[in-house]
Amino acid sequence: MIEAPGVPLTLIAFVAVIGPLVFVHEMGHYLAGRLFGIKADAFAIGFGREVAGFTDRRGTRWKFGWLPLGGYVRFAGDMNPASQPDAEWLSLPAAERAQTFQAKPVWQRAIVVAAGPVVNFLVAILILAGFAHFYGVRYAPPTVGEVVAGSPAAAAGLKAGDRIVSLGGRSMESFADIAQYAMIRPGEAVRVSLERAGQPVNTTVTIGTLRQRDRFGNEYRIGRVGIGSPKVEYRPVSLIAAPAEGAREVVAIVRGSLDALGQIITGRRSVEELGGPLRIAKVSGEQMSLGWPSFIGLIALVSINLGFINLLPVPMLDGGHLMFYAIEAIRRRPVDAQVQEWAFRGGLAAILALMILVTFNDLGQMGLWRNLAGLIG
Repeated sequence: MIEAPGVPLTLIAFVAVIGPLVFVHEMGHYLAGRLFGIKADAFAIGFGREVAGFTDRRGTRWKFGWLPLGGYVRFAGDMNPASQPDAEWLSLPAAERAQTFQAKPVWQRAIVVAAGPVVNFLVAILILAGFAHFYGVRYAPPTVGEVVAGSPAAAAGLKAGDRIVSLGGRSMESFADIAQYAMIRPGEAVRVSLERAGQPVNTTVTIGTLRQRDRFGNEYRIGRVGIGSPKVEYRPVSLIAAPAEGAREVVAIVRGSLDALGQIITGRRSVEELGGPLRIAKVSGEQMSLGWPSFIGLIALVSINLGFINLLPVPMLDGGHLMFYAIEAIRRRPVDAQVQEWAFRGGLAAILALMILVTFNDLGQMGLWRNLAGLIG
């Protein structure tokens, strides 16, 4: 077991992950706003009291807050969380009002809001494309190389040479697809469609549960079917084809995130597995201590999750704004301001409650509650 990195390295790694990703996310909003002629009053990295900053010739205040856990772009006219016009907005001179966020058509506002998560996905695509180009892509067909004795696969009657067509109705294009599908479904019974000697066969396998510890002592509960991989080959990826490979990896990770979220909502996965800033900081330090490839890979993963979370249809998040814009486009008029205000209040309460929950989980994962129980006992 490797000794966990110290607090200084953990803090440096955390800032090195979150800071640039928040910056590019907000830069996406900012550049899209610039494209449509929207004036930005402020571009902030971090929250709380400003510790450094400057004002550019366009009147935008670029500033750094003392708490590096997020950021924001405040466009001209953003006078409330729902970005709804009010009396103060109506009193602006016509030329100034034309440069505000609210003055733009709904499709332009939607692009500005969506640009932040889109940039996060693009960052991840570029990183994963670079890995694919320089290291190649590991590939093995979705074929059973061997069956582990006493495993779920053996109990389900799987045999070496079987080609798995689908699991739970989802097609399997490679052996990695099988492993990724099973990994987040420990204990679940899933339908298996396969080909054996050219003939279709259907069966059901109950995915096994395996508890593993990584080199830092973190414990994980993962699913395993109990089959071995066939021969693996490393396929080179050209510079032209690399972005498509990166995009494919991003889609696979987002699909896994959707699966995990669905399992939490339906109660098949514990909310204790949700992590927050403290866990990200811990993992950031661990991955930085393993070397730059591991650390850059983590940046790609966090960037994907930042984009994914922001697109959830929760008021206060980008996805919540997009949901209201979609309703506005369909109804041809905005949702009532009071309805939006209450929705954003509810969204803020939900986000704060989630932050409390994930912080509680993070502290438990770090052993705080176990240590306190030992002291009390």
